[in-house]
Amino acid sequence: MHQPGHIDKAMKKQKTSDEVKRNITRVKTSIDAVRYLALQGVAFRGRDEIVDSKNPGNFIQLLKYTRFYNEEVDSVVLENAPKNAKYTSHEVQKQILHVLAKKIRKQIFDDIGDSKFSIIVDEASDEGRHEQMAIVLRFVDIEGFIQEGFLNLVHVKDTTSKTLHSAICSTLTSHKFSLQNLRGQGYDGASNMRGEWKGLHALFLKDFPHAYYVHCMAHRLQLSLVAASREVDRVNEFFTKLPKIVTAITGSTKRLDELEEFQEDF
Repeated sequence: MHQPGHIDKAMKKQKTSDEVKRNITRVKTSIDAVRYLALQGVAFRGRDEIVDSKNPGNFIQLLKYTRFYNEEVDSVVLENAPKNAKYTSHEVQKQILHVLAKKIRKQIFDDIGDSKFSIIVDEASDEGRHEQMAIVLRFVDIEGFIQEGFLNLVHVKDTTSKTLHSAICSTLTSHKFSLQNLRGQGYDGASNMRGEWKGLHALFLKDFPHAYYVHCMAHRLQLSLVAASREVDRVNEFFTKLPKIVTAITGSTKRLDELEEFQEDF
């Protein structure tokens, strides 16, 4: 009497189990695609991300290549996926990126623990003319090697020292880093950074006197090379005319082709 009911339940359970497996495969494929593109630092999106688009973007294109070599993936992704569970939308891509970023930050936190660390900060505007501040932590790992971990990219309304100071403190505390362990600061030589009284480094030194400031070595090297080049007339003349030469050549495909032919012959 109860056999049909038992069979129905077993079939429903099997169907649910198969659906879960397909969803897991679909999600894992999207995660792998996001991890690869993020690791390579390339753009995710194309002009039009529909399946039949001629330029669907790197994310969709990578899923297509993956399915080409894997029948299990091919059977569950893109047009073979249900409309409400494709896991390819911009929102899903961002969610996966946020999860990966969270895991990386946790790993940085675990590596630092309660040890001392330094911060390396630089700011620049993005394509949308929004000020962005990059925060990198520099520390010595358990094996004694110096490591640098990219912590976050923070949007700031302006680049005044007070705004940057507040944003850095907020970011570090939100990720559970103790400011008492701050032992170094690395910035460029802009006045808002290195100002003796109101600069960013001065604001940190006021509360954390052991957080010594070091002018960014790469920026110092650049300034040194620029200053040295100005003392040599031929070098100074070369770098003065170089931008004009580059603009003249790259502004014409014909001149660019001629330059490439000359390089091959040379």
